[in-house]
Amino acid sequence: MISIGLLLMAAALLLVAYNLWDAQRAANAADTMLTQIEKSIQGIAAEESSENDGTDAAALTETPTVTIDGVEYIDVLEIPALELSLPEASEWNYDNLRVSPCRYQGSAYSDDLIIAGHNYQRHFGNLKNLSISDTVTFTDVAGNVFTYEVAEVTTLGAYSVDEMVSGDWDLTLFTCTIGGQTRVTVRCAAVENS
Repeated sequence: MISIGLLLMAAALLLVAYNLWDAQRAANAADTMLTQIEKSIQGIAAEESSENDGTDAAALTETPTVTIDGVEYIDVLEIPALELSLPEASEWNYDNLRVSPCRYQGSAYSDDLIIAGHNYQRHFGNLKNLSISDTVTFTDVAGNVFTYEVAEVTTLGAYSVDEMVSGDWDLTLFTCTIGGQTRVTVRCAAVENS
């Protein structure tokens, strides 16, 4: 029994070590993508200022993207209250989610954007700590800035997809809790789109 107990403790320690390593790997990957996306945004802004026909958010119907290492990204998401600045992948899938938050569905241009993120500490692990009126912004790859305020922080069941996608929210952020039994869900209202 003692041997089995020691083996289980060793397995638990290995699992904790793997989770910490994976979270750090995700943070490093997100930082690398963030740097590349910011350079891309600066390049687009420089081109637009020299051409004087900038991409206006009001004129766009589809979300612009930039492809880096075979993955399409749509913006840089910033949550100052959590000291987060992250790239956002255009398409939700498990591989993309391991690097950055992903668009689950919707668009900033149609005021129904839903973003999923892993609960890594450097991703969406602290969403539950947001407060009403905290600011969330993102700058799309065309340089348009969208600003939101947190209107509601709630917890939904793990399989409450209908609740997740319903409602008249301009922006929804969500992540699973430890163990995946529930989803921390942050609902936001647009403040200013420019």
